[in-house]
Amino acid sequence: MASAHTAPTAETAGSRHGRPTDRSRWLALIVLSLAQLMDVLDGTIINIALPTAQADLGFASESRAWIVTGYALAYGSLLLFMGRLSDRFGRKRLFLVGLIGFAVASAVGGAAGSFEMLLIARIAQGVFAATLAPAALSLVSVTFDRDKKERARAFSVFGAVSGMGGVIGLILGGVLTGVVSWRWCLYINVAIAAVALVGGLLFVRDEVRRDRGAALDVPGAALVVAGLFGMVYGLSNAADHGWSDLWTWLPVGAAVVLIGLFVLRQYRVANPLLPLRVVVDRNRGAALMSIGAAGVGSFAAFLFLTYYLQRDLDFTPLQSGFGFVPMVATLVLGAAVSGSVLLPRFGPRPLVPLGLVLAAVAVVLLTRIGSGDDYASHVLPSVLILGLGFGFVFGSAQNVATSGLPAQDNGVASAMVSTAQQVGGSIGLAVFTSIAAAAGTAYVESHTAGTNRAQLQAVATLYGDHIVFWVAAGVFLAAAVLTAVMFRSGPIADTDTEEDETMQLDIES
Repeated sequence: MASAHTAPTAETAGSRHGRPTDRSRWLALIVLSLAQLMDVLDGTIINIALPTAQADLGFASESRAWIVTGYALAYGSLLLFMGRLSDRFGRKRLFLVGLIGFAVASAVGGAAGSFEMLLIARIAQGVFAATLAPAALSLVSVTFDRDKKERARAFSVFGAVSGMGGVIGLILGGVLTGVVSWRWCLYINVAIAAVALVGGLLFVRDEVRRDRGAALDVPGAALVVAGLFGMVYGLSNAADHGWSDLWTWLPVGAAVVLIGLFVLRQYRVANPLLPLRVVVDRNRGAALMSIGAAGVGSFAAFLFLTYYLQRDLDFTPLQSGFGFVPMVATLVLGAAVSGSVLLPRFGPRPLVPLGLVLAAVAVVLLTRIGSGDDYASHVLPSVLILGLGFGFVFGSAQNVATSGLPAQDNGVASAMVSTAQQVGGSIGLAVFTSIAAAAGTAYVESHTAGTNRAQLQAVATLYGDHIVFWVAAGVFLAAAVLTAVMFRSGPIADTDTEEDETMQLDIES
């Protein structure tokens, strides 16, 4: 009797040849999104915890900024280098190293008994976040590299997580600090990382090239690390001490020179750290610009709107966090619709500029807010529109920024996404803080006659917020125009390239 043979399914065939199955790919996306959520929410959750941590550990107010700055310096300066390392030594390997290191650093920070210990832990968090972030994004890109519709759905999920992580951090920070302890704002990362680590070992797969013997551009790495360090440090200093301070313009000026030398070097070396083909593509350049603009403008929305809610509407930190929850809902909706449904059909050209225009409309509406206004009628519409706009941007731009590349460039391209967002955020913090202070001072100087000093200062502060929102709207609109010109019409090209198809690969499990 002849034995029956069952035809192999796509899933079993994929598994037999080392490719991730359909089920494991979507489980891998959950794992990678969880790691991204941990990375993003850490930026806001620690801000909520800082005042309580300061009181507990007894360090000075002027030292508090270093808890944020130390993380930003390590993270922002190492992203490109770590992205290239993930291309060379394996994305999954760097992803797992980043998870373990971030968890250990978070545990040390949670147990900190002094300012110095907490600062060291935060710097270590920044190092391992820079290891983790580009590896996670590039793993999403190479995991969903065969079907454009599936890729679009995957990036809409990942983009939504990237956009809403900051809001979740505000809420979690308020809950954990108020109910348990500020230390749990760090300990929670250990739990998240543990789940992601198990999931990463089980479900994440990575295709690794066999040319690991190629020379690493160490001088180029030194130039870009030093340049990004100087840029982030100078911008952070500007937020606290202004643009005229020596330690603002000197590091920023040095950073411009170092990054310029880095770009020149990339033209000349055989194995560049950042191949210029990664950034000169019109679609990719427009995507990176939109992500950077969103990073700049989001500080106006999150930081100054949070100040307004707590200062003028008497919201607690936890209430302020919940005030942004409606934005999460529309952000998820916008990312799902734009990334999964519209991007495969129309491409990024109409979608990303539309998202930036919606963000501009949202912050223009915020120029109408006044002291004691009602949240539902004056703040909620802006929050809803802003979430929808960011959903359109993040749901599409991250996909486009990592599309159409050979596999060996995906890590460094993903690092460029994170770098654009980080540097954009640093610029937003420095510029908008300076603008708000200057506008408030100018208002006080021109309205001194016959006015109660306390009332005048309150009005001046709100006036400074309004100016910030107007400038943020200008940033969003300028980016919308530029990206509309830069993006190509039509759907994005297939992500597979001839080099991808002919390249010999190891499957790292």
